[in-house]
Amino acid sequence: MPQIISVVNQKGGVGKTTTAVNLAAALAEAGKFVLLVDLDPQGNATSGLGIKYQELEQGLYHSLSGQIRLHDVVRNTGHAGLRVAPATPDLAGANVELVNVEGRETKLAEILSEVAHAYDYIIIDCPPSLGILTLNGLIAADHILIPVQAEYYALEGLGQLLKTIELVKTNLKPDLNVLGAVLTMYDSRNTLSEEVMNELYKFFPDNIFRSVIPRTVRLAEAPSFGQSIFHYDPSGKGSKAYERLGREFLDRFETNN
Repeated sequence: MPQIISVVNQKGGVGKTTTAVNLAAALAEAGKFVLLVDLDPQGNATSGLGIKYQELEQGLYHSLSGQIRLHDVVRNTGHAGLRVAPATPDLAGANVELVNVEGRETKLAEILSEVAHAYDYIIIDCPPSLGILTLNGLIAADHILIPVQAEYYALEGLGQLLKTIELVKTNLKPDLNVLGAVLTMYDSRNTLSEEVMNELYKFFPDNIFRSVIPRTVRLAEAPSFGQSIFHYDPSGKGSKAYERLGREFLDRFETNN
């Protein structure tokens, strides 16, 4: 069975989708079979890998609502070994439609169980909120990865997120594991970035990834070209940073499992 990792932060603009896309690509580049699940109605992980979600007739929403098997909505990407369960605009309606559905918080886990055997890793890009879709992402996952932006307000709400995760562990998923945090948009010239890093250790004393993601123009540009950083700027700082994160990620699992 694969390792299922949800990339979560209820704050927008922290590099969550960038991390989900490029970590998935890094694992695929390392020879793993990876499924990237776009659970965010904005569809940025889908479009960030060159798939025009507006033109898709069916996507993750249609699987969550029981209209079609997940296997039939998954799409290939430009990376060998990396496939995407795409978001479509319909996914925004799931926040409302799932509220009164029995077992609403486990719908994603159910449909992932149908395809899990085909992958080494499943990466879930959760919405920037703590609604029903994110709850599905938490319950479907084995592990949680939290990208944290190297900015003054980055730690705002982090306590709330960790409290939500703890509630999920207590009531719904006792074995849910917080892998830790990865610092994004880091500027080594900025003393504030160092201060955020130091504060982060208070939340994750033993679980901060050593690989730090720098703030680069190339990382910001890559999604508009529908490419991961490995295809858009393969020799740049961003691709090297996510390659390191991918290696550290694999090392951690090999060590702990």
